[in-house]
Amino acid sequence: MPEPRVAMLPEVAAQRHALADLLDTLHHDEWEAPSLCAGWTVHDVLAHLALSTRQSTVGMALRILRARGDFDRAEARAARERAAAHPPATLTAQLRETAALDRRVGVSSPWDPLVDVLVHSQDVARPLRRRLPTPPELAVPALQHVWSNVFYGRPSRRFGGVRLVATDTAWAEGAGPEVRGTAGDLLLLATGRSVSASGVTGPGAGEAAARLRS
Repeated sequence: MPEPRVAMLPEVAAQRHALADLLDTLHHDEWEAPSLCAGWTVHDVLAHLALSTRQSTVGMALRILRARGDFDRAEARAARERAAAHPPATLTAQLRETAALDRRVGVSSPWDPLVDVLVHSQDVARPLRRRLPTPPELAVPALQHVWSNVFYGRPSRRFGGVRLVATDTAWAEGAGPEVRGTAGDLLLLATGRSVSASGVTGPGAGEAAARLRS
């Protein structure tokens, strides 16, 4: 039996459905609210997640080429174009339809879909003051994948000199003044969300904020 392309697929599917349930409760003006993903609206984030199970490796490569090799710019453009083409209700339905699809683009890791849904769910929920808990048993493997990953800017180097300590599980990495938060908080910090947005605290929080700015 072949290995699944998406790691922890049942859990990823459950998180996609949980986000879709939350999105069903949003008011009209909340769709254009800024998310924690810099420069993206809530509508853009949903468009990105709905596209993630539908795009091809070739299509992504062509978008990156058109963006002159800038992956982030290519992803942002694709999200905005899809958001402009589809209303939120359509995109939410698409997110549900492919929640359990064992599919990802070829250049990604089996763990990227888990990181994607956990982080982007909070990108939506936190600025709108909605509660959508991140299970620590999912945040920890996501953190382990992200921590030394070049694609995510190598958080192990970015936060060298501080120690990240999860308050809801046994995960900790680094050495120095402590930055404390739930595993979900630390995942947001490791993927570039601000100290204030991620909700971390501790004597190392100021230094972590400085590392993000630099």
